[in-house]
Amino acid sequence: MTNRMLAALALAALGAAGVVANGQHGTARVSSAPSSTATAAHPGVVELFQSQGCSSCPPANANANALADRKDLIVLNYGVTIWDQLGWKDSFASPAFTARHRDYAAKVAHSNRVYTPQTFINGRITVIGSDRAELSRTIARQGGAKGGPEIALTDTKASLSGPSGKGATIWLVRFDPKVRQVAIRAGENSGRTLPHRNVVRQMIRLGTYGGAAARYSLPAASERGLSSAILVQQGVGGPILSARRS
Repeated sequence: MTNRMLAALALAALGAAGVVANGQHGTARVSSAPSSTATAAHPGVVELFQSQGCSSCPPANANANALADRKDLIVLNYGVTIWDQLGWKDSFASPAFTARHRDYAAKVAHSNRVYTPQTFINGRITVIGSDRAELSRTIARQGGAKGGPEIALTDTKASLSGPSGKGATIWLVRFDPKVRQVAIRAGENSGRTLPHRNVVRQMIRLGTYGGAAARYSLPAASERGLSSAILVQQGVGGPILSARRS
């Protein structure tokens, strides 16, 4: 059974549960207009989980790439390992990203199954990453992350102040803002060269935040040229309460 067929089965189950809204596929452009409630200081967070070995993922990559320059969004592209056995091992994938994908599926979609391409907005709702119209509508409806502390971010420090839920997790995400062209030599996308942008390269847990002002020193990036984002997240696979990018 192909990735596309498996994704369709997963989507049918999610749709029956009322988790994924139906949308028109492939005809609308991803909106480049900012959300009315999101700003650079209080952005929305768009997290795409995809695989280079997934034949349904290139359109979702294109959608994420088109959103990457928006100042009111933090767009993060995670490579997952779930299709590595089909002939092509994703060069950006990490078991940690696969685990994050499964945590979101359990908490947001109430499912123990994952599919690609799957996108989560503010850790609160999931949509098909390749569904351009539904992606744009959901981003506009969700706006910026809500309920968390203010974040000030420099290259070396993150400062948080203000309210938050108890025990919110603080994540440092390092991602590559450049377009990386990946030549696929096997598997379902064999022979294609796929552009990737905002690929997550590191995800580091800095600690927890309970409401008291706090400052965190940021460890050095694993690679040169990476951008940074801070995500304050409620629980495992829970909603993003606030976010900021460098």
